[in-house]
Formats: sequence, structure tokens, C-alpha cells
Amino acid sequence: MLLLLAGCSPDRPPPATVLYAGLPVSGSVGDARRAGFTDCVQPDWGRLRCRRHDVRFEGAGPFEAAVDLVGHDGGGGFDALTLWHADDQYAVYKITDALEKQGWQNCSTGDGERGDQIVYTRKGAPVRVSMDLSYWGKRRLRLIPAWNTKERRC
Repeated sequence: MLLLLAGCSPDRPPPATVLYAGLPVSGSVGDARRAGFTDCVQPDWGRLRCRRHDVRFEGAGPFEAAVDLVGHDGGGGFDALTLWHADDQYAVYKITDALEKQGWQNCSTGDGERGDQIVYTRKGAPVRVSMDLSYWGKRRLRLIPAWNTKERRC
């Protein structure tokens, strides 16, 4: 039994710490906790989700925020930050409006005009910002470190 449990631990070290606008975008479980992400649940053996409430970003909010850590104890760290509003799926548009005013460029992933994400980038920024275009459920906005190539981009 111990061998089975040992196989569930993350095989990766936590990624490098990336902070943007005072928020942790990637790093270790310690980075998350130091940034106030202390409301944690373990949805399954291999993941730990830690949340912070009343987060502001780009002059908008308050939002809910979460980091999804790899491993049952979060030892594999996290590589994105998710923001959403509990009651208003359009609230994250205040963030994208602010990004556009600051000169961030955007494009849509998916097929033609029916993309599933709108991705904001700015030359030299250590992150990109990806917002759900879906109208189902709560619309999320994710801050993703520029080095994270597993996430969709356009």
C-alpha cells in the first residue's frame, strides 16, 4: 500500500516564482500561502486548490482567486492563477478593458470568430491573461506565466 501512495506524489519540483501586480502566478505552496492563499481543499489525491477571497486586480474586484497545486500536499507547486466573480460573470471584463487601455494585444483561440479564450499579451510582460468566452457557468480569467507553454495561445 505504501508503494501505491508514494507513486501519487508529484514528480516535479515547484516551478519558478512569478509575481505579477502583487499576485502569485506560479511558484511553490509556500509562495501561495505567503500571498494569502490559505483556504485550501484537496479535490483528489493528486491536487490541492488554495483560494483567497476579495482579490483586486487592475482596479477591479473583489474577485475570488485560486491556485491549483500539484500533489496531495501541493509540493509540485502551481503554474497559473485563476480569478472569477461569484455572482457576475461579466465582472472580469473590467480587467480586460483595463488591459486594452494599457496597450495589451488580444487574440482568440478556437475556430475563427467562435474562440473559446481571448488571450491578452504585452511585449516584455512576464504573464499572459486568458479569459473564458464561454457563457456557461462562471467566467474565469487566468494569469499564466509566459514560460508556461502547455496552455493555449494564439
